[in-house]
Amino acid sequence: MTELLHETIGSMLERQVKQFGSKEAVVYSNEGIRYTFNEFNEEVNRTAKALLKLGVEKGEHVAVWATNVPEWLLLQFATAKIGAVLVTVNTNYQTTELEYVLKQSEATRLFLINGFKGTSYPEAFLKLQKDGDHVANGKCAIELLPHLQDAIFIGNDPHPSFLAWEIFMNESHSISDHELANRKKELQPDDVINMQYTSGTTGFPKGVMLTHSNILNNGHQIGQCMELTEKDRLCIPVPFFHCFGCVLGTLAAFSAGASIFPIVEFEPELVLKTVQNEQCTALHGVPTMFIAELSLPTFNSYNLSSLRTGIMAGSPCPIEVMKKVMSRMNMSEITIAYGQTESSPVITQTRTNDPVDYRVNTVGKALPGVEVKIIDPVTRKETEPGFTGELCTRGYHVMKGYYNMPDATNEAIDEEGWLHTGDLAKMDEKGYVEITGRLKDMVIRGGENIYPREIEEFLYTHPAVLDVQVIGLPDEKYGEKVVACIQLKGNQSVSEADIRSYCEGKIARYKIPSQVFFVDEYPMTASGKIQKYRLRESVADWAKNKTETI
Repeated sequence: MTELLHETIGSMLERQVKQFGSKEAVVYSNEGIRYTFNEFNEEVNRTAKALLKLGVEKGEHVAVWATNVPEWLLLQFATAKIGAVLVTVNTNYQTTELEYVLKQSEATRLFLINGFKGTSYPEAFLKLQKDGDHVANGKCAIELLPHLQDAIFIGNDPHPSFLAWEIFMNESHSISDHELANRKKELQPDDVINMQYTSGTTGFPKGVMLTHSNILNNGHQIGQCMELTEKDRLCIPVPFFHCFGCVLGTLAAFSAGASIFPIVEFEPELVLKTVQNEQCTALHGVPTMFIAELSLPTFNSYNLSSLRTGIMAGSPCPIEVMKKVMSRMNMSEITIAYGQTESSPVITQTRTNDPVDYRVNTVGKALPGVEVKIIDPVTRKETEPGFTGELCTRGYHVMKGYYNMPDATNEAIDEEGWLHTGDLAKMDEKGYVEITGRLKDMVIRGGENIYPREIEEFLYTHPAVLDVQVIGLPDEKYGEKVVACIQLKGNQSVSEADIRSYCEGKIARYKIPSQVFFVDEYPMTASGKIQKYRLRESVADWAKNKTETI
């Protein structure tokens, strides 16, 4: 059994620096940036000192809204070294979602880049200002965000309202090594260090509080399942703001002394080019990423013979895709991982030597130190092998809780410490788990968890909408797609295009319904509850004929 690490993320990095100091740690191939472990640690320390100079205290929440830029990595390890909590903001968010996360997390600092996929982050942020508010030289006074003090711009073309990253970093010289060392002495492995927002079974996104011990050990064990060593070179095209990037990617690699090759923004051609040119041995991705890579007209021109392993996760893996990845991409030892943010995130994972059958039909077995049981959702008693029920898990990996949401925490974690995932599964006699469905209505689109109620609440603000139900339907490209079923107020006339246009710029693109149907009524139970499963069945038939009005 793998022993648990009893250290902080910062101490793990420093331990690896002593062993692998002159070896490459972080390489941005396309950007021409290469850090050895020594050089990366020095930059992390500079960033940590700059944060101290800014006045960041232990336990403060520091938000980062950025793609996989080098500064994101520096902030991940620098906040860990000073005991600040890194709040990871989804790169797809728009103004309303940003406001919610910054307010709910009580973030005191925000680091942001220029933008992503056509959204200007500075513009989206500055829209939060009301009369009397101001943001100047990075100092923030915004009534909606009473905790926010500073906004720092990451990029070569500084925005006049924000503090430039370069100026922020230049302040590090006024903090001594001794001051940083004193802060590190205050830290414990059980301190909360990372907060990610996830859509749960009820309400709006919740801030999942994860500790050094949670994500460091999870990353370490994920790396062990992949049999990572210091000889491995991991390409990371999945976003850092997800656990997939910052735990299954960064921490899994560093805990083994492996090098990482991040991709700032996913482009299939760039991924294959990086794998070839840097001789990467491992590659991560959600199924849609692997599909995009395999579908490139130029795919056969790349030499991927260096690849060995990696992880496919985020949404169910199509069998044919897995077989192609193993044969055409040379990833014979690729693994499948399953979990959720609340469990740091991985609960189960296949091993590199598992038969292909297990890697396409199951999500593996529990990681060492992780307990898994399947319970009957009605009786709450553990099921026999092969019977379907709710998957529950317990161990070092279970979150501290949801930030400022004690009721939601108690609903998710029972008195015996079991995290109730809301996923339906069955487990065989060998402990291999097959996910069969979800108790919750969550839609998973291309690895993004989407909670229907959040979209429903937003669509209720449209003046013509009387009622709305959002469901997920199967989709070949993304796994699932978002579909809205809307009842209009009397005499109102609105088109599908009108609804989608209303969403643009207000909610993340991946949450905007790909199809809209207008209904007269919903299937109901005798007690008046809407039967979403029946609605889903009906809509699946409607979608084939694609008529807007039913």
